[in-house]
Amino acid sequence: MPYFIPKKMKIAIFQTKLIWQKPAENQQFLKEYLDACDETFDLLVLPEMFTTGFTMTPSGVAETMDGDSIQWLRKTAQEKQIAITGSLIIEENEHYYNRLVFVFPNGSLEFYDKRHLFSLAGEDKIYAKGKSKKIINYKGWKICPLICYDLRFPVFSRNVEGYDLLLYVANWPKPRINAWNALLKARAIENMVFTVGVNRIGIDENDLEYIGNSQVIDYLGNEIMNCTSEQGFFITEIHKETMLETREKLNFLNDRDSFQLVF
Repeated sequence: MPYFIPKKMKIAIFQTKLIWQKPAENQQFLKEYLDACDETFDLLVLPEMFTTGFTMTPSGVAETMDGDSIQWLRKTAQEKQIAITGSLIIEENEHYYNRLVFVFPNGSLEFYDKRHLFSLAGEDKIYAKGKSKKIINYKGWKICPLICYDLRFPVFSRNVEGYDLLLYVANWPKPRINAWNALLKARAIENMVFTVGVNRIGIDENDLEYIGNSQVIDYLGNEIMNCTSEQGFFITEIHKETMLETREKLNFLNDRDSFQLVF
């Protein structure tokens, strides 16, 4: 058996209510929780549209890539020496994007624009669709970040890149929470990958209720952590070595179909 260098990742999930269309207040709320946390970790994962809630009226709250929220994320990542990821509304080239940003501890960032826009809520009429899949390299881990409705489309998340960690940030409401739970486990199993899903809690301005169920699942579909409906930071550690050993032993990914995504 080949020797794998052990690599671990300590992940913090922030499962929270969101203050409707108030970026500065959501930043402050997160800062208070973060300052009160005395445990160290490598990566903080926030929900979808964590500065505003899942709004279809972006004109008053959209920001730029040099805006207050991005600057705050850069500053916080550098001060805490952690990576932070979550999505927010970005206006660019006269289009709005539901954009996931991944900010590194040195303040640099990469981003992914949501590919599958939620037509039931009219998201596809308001926001521009992402045009590519993104793999991010951080601390020896290849990370695939996706957003909410992307969870329903397994071809897009198919692990053809050999990535190690699959992330979903979401505003996934209570009436469809069974799908959230089932699909997160399915994505973990079919891709043989650690899978993290971060959902919000509370009730938004559209009277939609969210009950969390943020969770971490291993590469065989076993639940490592479930935050149920509680608010706060939830921290766990995952280990890459055991996943790679299991992949080599079972070889399921070697039998995957070949295909090409068309954008």
